[in-house]
Amino acid sequence: MASPVTEPEAIRVRVAGKVNLALRSGPRRPDGYHSLATVFQAVSLFDEVEATWAEPGRFTVKVMGEQAAQVPTGDENLAVRAARLLAAAAAKPSLGAELVIRKSIPVAGGMAGGSADAAGALLACAVLWDLDVSPDELRTLGAQLGADVPFCLAGGTALGTGRGDQLAPVLSRGSYHWVLAFSDGELSTPAVFGKFDELGLGAGRLEAPPELLNALVSGDVAALGRTLVNDLEPAALALRPELGQVLEAGRDLGAVASIVSGSGPTVAFLAANESDAVDLSVKLSGESVCRAVKRVSGPVPGARLVV
Repeated sequence: MASPVTEPEAIRVRVAGKVNLALRSGPRRPDGYHSLATVFQAVSLFDEVEATWAEPGRFTVKVMGEQAAQVPTGDENLAVRAARLLAAAAAKPSLGAELVIRKSIPVAGGMAGGSADAAGALLACAVLWDLDVSPDELRTLGAQLGADVPFCLAGGTALGTGRGDQLAPVLSRGSYHWVLAFSDGELSTPAVFGKFDELGLGAGRLEAPPELLNALVSGDVAALGRTLVNDLEPAALALRPELGQVLEAGRDLGAVASIVSGSGPTVAFLAANESDAVDLSVKLSGESVCRAVKRVSGPVPGARLVV
């Protein structure tokens, strides 16, 4: 196996954030989780995870970029946990890694930023340590860290069931243009699900809308916009009522559709095309209803080596 002496170079992985085109949730189960039916789309907003050799059993992380101060850098960091999990699965005590995360995906923003970093760490360390591990094995390990990690490894467009970690690819024709509105502050996923339970939500049918899947197959942006759905949106709005102003602003400015991304507070606006997305992002930036605005497109691949 390679060693720190013979392989001093860094391995870099780029990994995308996600939006949920559909997120249907059942009530809380006895095990504390919620059964989900969700359609993920990976979008062109990326974190980068870099891994280099460290002393055996040593795992560290340094975080740079937007909101870096809000990311834990101890053993609770999801990327560190991912590296430790992979080393334990390999049963090789000689392994260790120093990680550097360069963030662009918002922290606790409903776009799987932490899960993306975990996915990036799994792939980067697997390559760094020259492990014989398959993509399916990495996704299985990722599911132990969080429900979104397997999708962050896979990317593209996919249907997630179970906790969202059981994936099936979804045929998607064309490219979709989004404008993302980032808010000040965070929304923790457990808090949003707690409010979801408190509101007594989750009694609907637990399946992705067939009309949404058909819209993706045909590449029909307008039809996709009509079928976007997020069962967590009422809970996110109950916790952060000001998000209602953001949603309304985007609709008034010409978005095809608007939706809270995952558990929020990021709001995603679907645009008819790239030109409309440019216009919408410029207009929304002048509305003073959010911290920042970003144009992205999807679907894009999951975790990939940077060469």
